[in-house]
Amino acid sequence: MLAQIAELYFVHGLNQEQIARKTNYSRSMISRLLSEARDQGIVEIRVHHPLRRAVSLERDLQASFGLEYVRVLESGRVFQSDALGRVGTLAAGLLSELIRDEMTIGVSWGSALAAVAGALRPQPRSGMYVVQMIGSLGTRLPEIDGAELTRRIARAFSAKYATLPAPLLVGDEQTRDGLMRDAHIREVFALLRRAQLALVGIGSVHPDHSALVKAGFLRPRQSLEMQRQAGAVGDVCAIPFDINGRILELPISRRVMSVDASTLTRIPIRLGVAAGEAKIEPVLGALRSGLVNALVTDEVVAAGILRAVNTG
Repeated sequence: MLAQIAELYFVHGLNQEQIARKTNYSRSMISRLLSEARDQGIVEIRVHHPLRRAVSLERDLQASFGLEYVRVLESGRVFQSDALGRVGTLAAGLLSELIRDEMTIGVSWGSALAAVAGALRPQPRSGMYVVQMIGSLGTRLPEIDGAELTRRIARAFSAKYATLPAPLLVGDEQTRDGLMRDAHIREVFALLRRAQLALVGIGSVHPDHSALVKAGFLRPRQSLEMQRQAGAVGDVCAIPFDINGRILELPISRRVMSVDASTLTRIPIRLGVAAGEAKIEPVLGALRSGLVNALVTDEVVAAGILRAVNTG
């Protein structure tokens, strides 16, 4: 009933008075039912803002880092809390341009990729495969879980998909090595070795902005300890690096179920997505590391990176 009333109002353009007469309900009841349809998710309202790009910043980033593809959201009048959603929409548009039939793509996890997945519209491709690159079983945040994002992105492209049935972080190196010998997990990583595109978030080691902390994989002091001891500023697929792009071999790295740096950097297009001032140093380190060679971000991050490069 809620769906029928919502369809009359939002699709067919009848006003509440007309719907009331048609259904023999009062106008106030129709108003309440429409509100309930929104609350229950039967109706989703999207506002499609025009996305303006900071083209000069795109050119400067491309020149500074030799990037394959760059998109920078012009966010002068955008609230910072809205920037990630719009960057996700911008990244979804670029991803749709890059995807081809018979392509295999890898997907990591995180809030930025959830924004990308939420902005994708159905666009079927043939022979396409979407593969999870980083374990996530047991996360407290299923909406940013790599397995869920892999399925959502695969649905958008009518693609087959493969998830990684493992936690991101295991208890010790021996457990990780044992899981890596599992036939299904080996098959997932074999698929990743033939991927043409990787879609990745860029993580922060700051406990207030770390997805690993928010998801419960790391306690805040663990993240801070990693930062103090090794100078890590961020990670891609749980591969940590410092501000100069040096890949760091930390004790925690031997407990992670994820694609390794060697496999990741052999994927031709490695598209990173990030937004917000807290991601300036992580994105800079990721670009310098080579783990990312294409980028979608906002002008806050882009301008911060270029300032750091020009003053460094």
